[in-house]
Amino acid sequence: MLDPRLTLDRLGGLARGAHLQRLGVDRPALARAVRLGRIDRVRQGLFASPALPSALRRAASHGGALTCSAALRHHGVWVLADADRVHVWVGRRGRIHEHDGCRCGSHFFRGTVPLGVVDVETALIHLFRCEGDESFFASLESALHRGLLSRAALLRVRSALPASARWLTDLAHAHSESGLESILRVRLHLLGILLTAQVAIDGVGRVDFVLDGRLILEVDGRENHAGRDHRHRDLVRDAAASARGYETLRFDYAQVIHDWPTVQAAIEKALLRSSDHA
Repeated sequence: MLDPRLTLDRLGGLARGAHLQRLGVDRPALARAVRLGRIDRVRQGLFASPALPSALRRAASHGGALTCSAALRHHGVWVLADADRVHVWVGRRGRIHEHDGCRCGSHFFRGTVPLGVVDVETALIHLFRCEGDESFFASLESALHRGLLSRAALLRVRSALPASARWLTDLAHAHSESGLESILRVRLHLLGILLTAQVAIDGVGRVDFVLDGRLILEVDGRENHAGRDHRHRDLVRDAAASARGYETLRFDYAQVIHDWPTVQAAIEKALLRSSDHA
């Protein structure tokens, strides 16, 4: 007879009892494995391996599949949302199950809900409906950069968006290395400011963005450039850029996300100075 724990692990850590029984794991074996703590009964008729990631376990307990930003984070995609919220797709008429510590967000979108976690394509579509343009665009570019979205899947995502939002998929590319860069790029695009991303400058290295041929923009993520050594290298790069006629503006995550008016004003004033000296 198949071992319930090993079978669950081979199935990805989560399975319905009916499926396990079809494979040859009978009810007494399931009950015994639960009693011994080798597997967990998540809810009636649904079993999990103890190794199942917490977010997937919470989504299954809630009554659906992990989706939206929580699913994208599970797939390794950059997301803007905080990590403590679990988004669960329960289907159009899904039933929500109460469970300990529930802080889940329920999504009642149409479609057939899978077991466990949705794919990147579906999660992106749900993310747009849940969190809007910027969050969607940043995660979309991250998925493209990581090679997690095929051309066909990208076209399906595009067709699922409202016509007024399809320009986001047309603007997206696979070169952005952080979601923060993507957010900055889409905001400047809406202001009519053109920029070139990931530019190599002799004597300086590769920079995040160059605007108007003279202005360098660098954006540091939540985890980057925190130490003294990083700070020193940034100062050396900025000095080298200045010696070559560039001005450098450097912003961090908190500034871009929480103090955008100040960031926008700084960029616009720098561009004005650049045009005056042209």
